[in-house]
Amino acid sequence: MSSLLPWLALSAGGAIAIQAGMNARLGVELGSTMLGTGIAFAVACLVSLLVVAVQRAGVPSVDRLQSVPLYLWGGGIISAFGVGMFYFLIPRMGVGPMMSFALTGQIVLAVIASHYGWFDQPVKPMNVTRLIGLAVLVAGVSLIYWEKA
Repeated sequence: MSSLLPWLALSAGGAIAIQAGMNARLGVELGSTMLGTGIAFAVACLVSLLVVAVQRAGVPSVDRLQSVPLYLWGGGIISAFGVGMFYFLIPRMGVGPMMSFALTGQIVLAVIASHYGWFDQPVKPMNVTRLIGLAVLVAGVSLIYWEKA
């Protein structure tokens, strides 16, 4: 199973690129980036709830809901911002540049989050190799999308 995980992660990344382009176009067609974002989230919510129902995961108790740290409920706000920006920027930048810059931002922040173990995630300390990798990543994306004025 563990050898399948990188392939699932690559598939998830590919799915995000495809859905971002589709939903950005939805926002253009509807004349509102945030309406497109809201519809995308509504459909995602319905599909997620359907999967929960099929899995028979059950509804968490009130005590369990109340034990969740308050800041974790803010992830939806960050999601709406991030996804909304995708749908706003893709028609202006193109899906390739937008995804490249977004992925770079995700990786840079993920390395920082891993270094500190944010949100009780496994700690993966920063080292010279990772710093070089980040520098090469940022340089590569910059070179790919460098435009002369």
